[in-house]
Amino acid sequence: MYEYDQFDRAYVKARVATFRDQVARRISGALTEDEFKPLRLQNGIYLQLHAYMLRVAIPYGTLSSAQMRQLAMIAERWDKGYGHFTTRQNIQYNWPKLADLPDILDALADVEMHAIQTSGNCIRNVTADHFAGAAADEIEDPRPTAELIRQWSTDHPEFAFLPRKFKIAVTGSPNDRAVTKAHDIGLRMVRDDAGEPGYEVIVGGGLGRTPVVGVVVRDFVPKVQLLAYLEAILRVYNLHGRRDNKYKARIKILVKEEGLDTFREQVETEFASLLELGGGPSLVPDPAVVARIEAAFAPPAFEEFAQHDADFATAYAENAEFAAWCDSNVAQHRVPGYGIVTISLKAVGAIPGDASADQMRVVADLAERYSHDELRVSHEQNLILPHVARRDLATVHAALREVELATANAGQIGDIIACPGLDYCALATARSIPIAQDIAQHFADPAYARTIGEMKIKISGCINSCGHHHVGHIGILGLDRAGRENYQITIGGDHTETLKIGERLGRGFDADEVVPAIERLVTTYLDAREGPGETFLKVVNRLGTAPFKDALYPTKETADAA
Repeated sequence: MYEYDQFDRAYVKARVATFRDQVARRISGALTEDEFKPLRLQNGIYLQLHAYMLRVAIPYGTLSSAQMRQLAMIAERWDKGYGHFTTRQNIQYNWPKLADLPDILDALADVEMHAIQTSGNCIRNVTADHFAGAAADEIEDPRPTAELIRQWSTDHPEFAFLPRKFKIAVTGSPNDRAVTKAHDIGLRMVRDDAGEPGYEVIVGGGLGRTPVVGVVVRDFVPKVQLLAYLEAILRVYNLHGRRDNKYKARIKILVKEEGLDTFREQVETEFASLLELGGGPSLVPDPAVVARIEAAFAPPAFEEFAQHDADFATAYAENAEFAAWCDSNVAQHRVPGYGIVTISLKAVGAIPGDASADQMRVVADLAERYSHDELRVSHEQNLILPHVARRDLATVHAALREVELATANAGQIGDIIACPGLDYCALATARSIPIAQDIAQHFADPAYARTIGEMKIKISGCINSCGHHHVGHIGILGLDRAGRENYQITIGGDHTETLKIGERLGRGFDADEVVPAIERLVTTYLDAREGPGETFLKVVNRLGTAPFKDALYPTKETADAA
């Protein structure tokens, strides 16, 4: 993991001291809430429906066990005993008191964490593949790239007040687990004809009220030129992005209005200028800095194991619950004898993404003992133990089971993404959490869930799409309709390298109609598929939406007959 140097530690502590004074002035009345707002936003603090909310950055979703224990301590001491992991690989605390926030930020600084640039119109937390450094299909670990971008973008004086927030995601694998095409900039590691790694640069993706699939602005940027190319894109956006209308201020709108060719020409001109600035290349990272960052992400000291482990095989054969968990929650590791464990935060009845302080401590202990002290947060609101020896999987499963974290549903219908919705969020127009809980409860039978197979349900409580509903196999968007919560359903969304926006099927449903509607979609899929290997998404792609629309909105005659 990357560790702060002396400058980093002093910088973060100084920011906390400054904010402590600002909070004191707000509490004394010397600052009004309007005057305080831009100051708190620069430190990741929102004013939500019921309380202030603190959003803590988890760069590229990577945590140590010590950091996780500190997050647990904060949850217990200054919140209500839990934290909420988000689709941006952050953690949010929903109930901190204003007077406690400087102490919380101090506690975060003690373990090299902060909340800088988790809000505001700046470059937000850089996200990455949650299997980074462990995936068998990886070209390179994307986290050194993400860390380099983090250091370049943090408090960048030119990009502190962009037209709107700006999100960057990085993946080192051809199989996209970072949703790169739904980001302002997505970076996919590729190799050129000589085999050298670099980046395919995707620009102008995003969800929200205007969902857009990002487009490739450059097929290949060498690693050494990445920061210059990113700076060129940001400069063009900062200069030409709209500031007169917040709903048209994201870079996706600029790319559409300018046209990709014109936008690309502007970026390339700026890029060439940056490379020539001062008579030579500019924005080329110091090789010593790059080497230090890459060394921080060197692979841990893996042991040599045979792929077959007799103890694992016995446990798998004799314990059906453990076997089901391995099948759904353990992915292939690039090193023989290891697995990547997804810890589901989606137990039946649980709030998607929430973890209690006790659960966080257990996960931290497991990471320390069985996963080389590494943890990840996924954009799917789960936790990851990236390096677990297969011989230890049964022990890890048993420990997770004790704290209700061993639900075997990763990638299945119960593994639902849901934003906080109207239960917490000041922007939401409908609740998300109860809808997710109702669906999970209805499909709680593990055998039925396994029969359905891969299924991504994503729920947002408003058009801002924090729940990524546009790219769900089944997407659910909660809205307010004349004072009633109403839920629109889309199908066919895809969040991978073949990212696609789902198609809305028709009128929305009342809250109590959502589960029966999902059941009709699932039944239609099971009746139509050509075998267990054909997923819901494949059937939608093969047949289109018509049969699902008919199932969702039967004619009166059909409904009466049923």
